Formats: sequence, C-alpha cells, structure tokens
Amino acid sequence: MTDLIERIEEAHRAIRPHVMVTPLVSARRLSAALGCELLLKADHFQPTGSFKLRGATNKLRLLSQANHRRVLTASTGNHGRAAAYASRFFTIDVTVYMAANTPPANIAAVEGFGATVKLIEGGALDAELAARRDSEAQGIPYLAPYNDFDTMAGQGTVGLEISEQTEGLDAAFVCVGGGGLAGGAGTALKHRFPGIEVIGVSPQASQSMLSSLAAGKIVETPEWETLSDHSMGAVEPGSVTFPVCQSVIDRTVAVTEDEIAQAMREIANGEQWMIEGAAGVAVAGLIRLAKQYRGARVAVILCGRNVALETFLKAMAMSTPQPD
Repeated sequence: MTDLIERIEEAHRAIRPHVMVTPLVSARRLSAALGCELLLKADHFQPTGSFKLRGATNKLRLLSQANHRRVLTASTGNHGRAAAYASRFFTIDVTVYMAANTPPANIAAVEGFGATVKLIEGGALDAELAARRDSEAQGIPYLAPYNDFDTMAGQGTVGLEISEQTEGLDAAFVCVGGGGLAGGAGTALKHRFPGIEVIGVSPQASQSMLSSLAAGKIVETPEWETLSDHSMGAVEPGSVTFPVCQSVIDRTVAVTEDEIAQAMREIANGEQWMIEGAAGVAVAGLIRLAKQYRGARVAVILCGRNVALETFLKAMAMSTPQPD
C-alpha cells in the first residue's frame, strides 16, 4: 500500500498536462432527494470520455522513458480509446485486442483515435489473455487495462484530486470492473481520509470482482448483457488489483439494470449530463443505500460518458415512470 500511494502521488504530478483535473460538483437536486450531501467527480469530462486516460497516460509515459515504441493492450472500449489518445504524446504505436462481440461503436471509437484493432473470439478476458500471449511471444510490452501497478496508480490520481477538492468525506461510491479504479482511488482516498468508507458497486450482470472478494479468491462468474458494458469482463487470474481491492473496499453492492437506468436518468435530469452505464452503476449503488447515508458527505465517481445513443435512449425508456 505504501508503494502504491507513492506511485499514485508521482503519477498525480507527472500526467499533467495530458490529463485534466476534473471538477467535483455538488449535485443539489439528488442530494435533496437522497438526504445527503452528494459530490459528483466528473471524470466523464476527460478528453476520451473516461477515467481510463489516467492509467494509460501514466503507463505509456513510463514505457516511453524506457524507449519502447510499440505496445499491445486489450479493451472493451474505454481503455483502448485512452491508450490510443495518450500514445500520440509519446510516439508509441498501439494495437488493441478486443473481443469480437464488443459493441461496434466501441471498436470504431478505438480505431478513430488511431489505434490498430485486433478482434479475438470469446469475451473480454480472452482478448486480455491473447494480448498478453502475443506480447510475450513478440517481445512487445503489454499495456494492462487494470492488472498493473502503474496503470492502477494512474487511476488512483482521481482519488487524490477528490481529496484536494474537498475537506472531508464520509463515503465514496465507485464502479468496480477489473478493480483498477476502485483499488487506485480507494487507496488514495483512504490515505487522505483514513475514516472514509469505500463502496464498490457492480452490475448484477457482471460482478466478477465482487464475487471474487466474497470468495476470498479470484473466481469465474457468469455474465450477461448489461448497460454497464465498459465494466464487463472477468478478472484476470493473479490480478494485482485483487488484494488492493480486498484492502480498500469496505462494502459491495450489485445493482440491477433497472437501477442503472434510473441512475442514468437521475444524472441526465439533475445535471443534464449523458453518462455511460458504468457511471450509472456507482450512482445506483448510492441510491440503493441512500437511507444508510442520510446526513453524510458522499462522493460518487462518474467514470465515463461513452455510451451509444441507442443504449442511452434504451436506458431512458427503461427508467421512465409509467402512468398509473
């Protein structure tokens, strides 16, 4: 933990100006509805639309210093966007391995940022494992989307920013996929606010890390289609994020698709922001547990905005109140 916080603090200084400091916004409407003081960390404002720019920039920065000029990585979308975008700062070519069933809009976005995409049959974990195998076989560095301390340190800078933008917090809600954001941000927040409670939230449809935390070891968990497509995927065996998440996540909650859709609607209605399902997951976790945090000061990390229009409209239709 000591080494990780030192890496986070170094990254916090080093990734500027490529990664912006995003605002911490008071959500007055939702605060009044939930009975707490809610602060939204607007990391969906990043140029690539998600927090992933932090980790990718930090890792590519370090690889560039070691004179690497090509990397392989794997992604469901947001990490691929981030790696492609950040690569231009360091003159590094990026090839992104993606599952063949990845939404076409996510594949097109990664290609649009300048990366080469290689499609792999199977799921997100299959793409990660294929990229790692080819990395080792070809002697090309692998840029891990979460299973790497430097990547996780980059994600952790969002926690340091929050601690610099407010004097104290009782709790923080964060979406959990592979655990890079939750592990990194949780480490930073607990370093600055020792009494804070970190709540990890996942969709019921894809909760590999939550199931692994409950089991005390990384386990395979069935998953199905979810609005939170950017947090989908199994946790890579031996992932360094797992023990970190064990140490910093105080409680977990898995939310339904209807709850995610309602959370996305609440943010659209209250803040006029279109967020992706993974960001809605974190908001949904707070809404589910709101009674337990009445009067508390709570932060929710809005991790991304990269949602296809048809998916967003589907969520709005799901969450529209029906007439009696």
